[in-house]
Amino acid sequence: MSRRLELTVGPELAGIKVDTLLRTRLGLSGTVIRRIKWLEDGILADGARVRTDYRPAAGQVLSVRLDDPVRRSGILPAPGPLDILYEDGDLIVLNKAPGVSVHPGPGHFDDTLGNHLLWHYDQEGETADFHPVHRLDRGTSGLIVAAKHPHAQEILKEQLHTKRFRRIYLAVCEGILEDWTGTIDAPLGPRSGSLMEQIVRPDGKPARTRYAVLRRWSGRSLVSLELETGRTHQIRVHMAHIGHPLTGDFLYGTEDPALIPRPALHSAYLSLLHPLTREELRFSVPLPADMARLRA
Repeated sequence: MSRRLELTVGPELAGIKVDTLLRTRLGLSGTVIRRIKWLEDGILADGARVRTDYRPAAGQVLSVRLDDPVRRSGILPAPGPLDILYEDGDLIVLNKAPGVSVHPGPGHFDDTLGNHLLWHYDQEGETADFHPVHRLDRGTSGLIVAAKHPHAQEILKEQLHTKRFRRIYLAVCEGILEDWTGTIDAPLGPRSGSLMEQIVRPDGKPARTRYAVLRRWSGRSLVSLELETGRTHQIRVHMAHIGHPLTGDFLYGTEDPALIPRPALHSAYLSLLHPLTREELRFSVPLPADMARLRA
């Protein structure tokens, strides 16, 4: 099952090169056009393959293939649980469980979200590859979106860190924050000698996090957070920087598997504009049980 876009050529578009029509009328980038023009069924006019310099006549129907006939990610499909909130031919939205990696890597070659998604696509007869739009740390739970083809991925990535693509996180932090709301503006960069750890450093990349305290109780705070930038471990580093590391954070706070076996961070709300229809999509998921227990 392939995903295609179609354009019926009206009199005002007759004689215009296919390349121009794909860019201006269908919004395809040069990168996507270069990928699809080599496919046997990549660009068709009335069902026949055409080159990008072809000039269609009025009434002809251009059809463009968007999906992946060959998967280039190299990810191995493998069965595994998926909590799917929304899915169509262009994207999929999931509620990721804590402890699940998004991408394969050392020690996690066949048990990641990417592996499970490709297995799911195979079961549904889809020729989609894994095109993540953003990522979550392995320990972070909650909402994540992946595109099903490069065109959708490009559009959604352009929305990141704009009002068109909103993500709100919930975190349980150590201590009682004095201010109910605030913005943490502190540049981030890698700690020298560490492969993972990030720190606040003057020569780091700009990083801004807005927060609002939702509840305070004995020794901890439930905080809502929204990113203005998307640096590695941004929420975890910023909250530790102001003296309130996430509960259970082994890297920036205090690890306590008996309390919670991961940093207490959850992607709770997501909104975006659909890459093709431009419809606004909104999703929310409740606080997971392991974090909810911390409020008791």
